[in-house]
Amino acid sequence: MTQQIPIHEGLFSWPASKPQLLGSRCRHCAEAAFPAQPDCRSCGSRETDIVELGDRGTLWTWTIQTFMPKQPYHSDETEQTFTPYGVGYVEMPGGVRVESRLQQNTPEQLQIGMPMQLQIVPFRNHEDGSQLMTFCFTAVEE
Repeated sequence: MTQQIPIHEGLFSWPASKPQLLGSRCRHCAEAAFPAQPDCRSCGSRETDIVELGDRGTLWTWTIQTFMPKQPYHSDETEQTFTPYGVGYVEMPGGVRVESRLQQNTPEQLQIGMPMQLQIVPFRNHEDGSQLMTFCFTAVEE
């Protein structure tokens, strides 16, 4: 079996039966951030804690990525195999807006305000043979 590893440590809890996005929350003003930050961007405090931001949110806005992203984007895709994909901001409980790839990739499938569910999915194969995993969101029925 291929080893699966997070594309970057500290973005999400995984492996887990119910993965959660991980962020930071300021001990002084309660401002939350994603990805986690050592300093609060609101009040400047250096006292933040790692917190679970959840696994569900609401689509705040979106677009369709119709062309292959430029470097430093590094996936297994090529100009020939590239498929347009949705990109959006998902508002999590507590107000943090997370930029994310979306599973849906046509305007007919996406609507501002729709409920979204976190998923952990393969992104690319690493040079050592492992599979790098990332997060995305997919629309869900309420």
